[in-house]
Amino acid sequence: MAKEEDEKEKLIEYFLQQREPTWLGQFRNAVMLGPSIDEENIILEDVTLVEALSHFATIGWKVFFACIPPASYSGGGPCFVVSLIMIGVVTAIVGEIASILGCAIGISESVTAITLVALGTSLPDTFASMTAAKNSEYADSAIGNVTGSNSVNVFLGLGLPWALAATYWYKKFDKNYTVPAGDVAFSVFIFLVAALVCFGILIFRRVVSKSKVNKLYFRPSAES
Repeated sequence: MAKEEDEKEKLIEYFLQQREPTWLGQFRNAVMLGPSIDEENIILEDVTLVEALSHFATIGWKVFFACIPPASYSGGGPCFVVSLIMIGVVTAIVGEIASILGCAIGISESVTAITLVALGTSLPDTFASMTAAKNSEYADSAIGNVTGSNSVNVFLGLGLPWALAATYWYKKFDKNYTVPAGDVAFSVFIFLVAALVCFGILIFRRVVSKSKVNKLYFRPSAES
């Protein structure tokens, strides 16, 4: 009985923290290693060895990201701004580590960018897409997350700095700011082709599935 009461208290505390998380609660969850909650079956699950090793291996990152204000503070504005800053910091760290590693191994910058850097910066999008695919009926949000993230990286992440640099050089030095396209042009072309093919397949499957459903449920009767 005492164990069941303890589990009930932990479950109630967990759901209260999820509803209105506090800053102190975020740090406590970041450093605390305890039983996890199975939200589907509403039961406590014991910590496995893999979960314990993963916790201690990533505890530094957990504490670092616990500095982000909870989304319930001030309508979520501080959380959004600080999250963007954190993403920028982590991306800069991943980029520097990948550049140093590529230089040590002898890999060119273009190959390093499309492998190590792309892998490190896209892992959060991968897990976000996986969660969206599990929670969505048709996984549309997962597809939108993948394509939207890459589109923003290509057209805003590259286009905006180049536009600002071109404006600055024209105003400051009265000449054009030029950047050799190099391998970027080929990478962007491949991305556009792959995105168009994927969207074409999705639209085709959606149309075919819809037509099959219409034929199945709206089949005319023999009497008519």
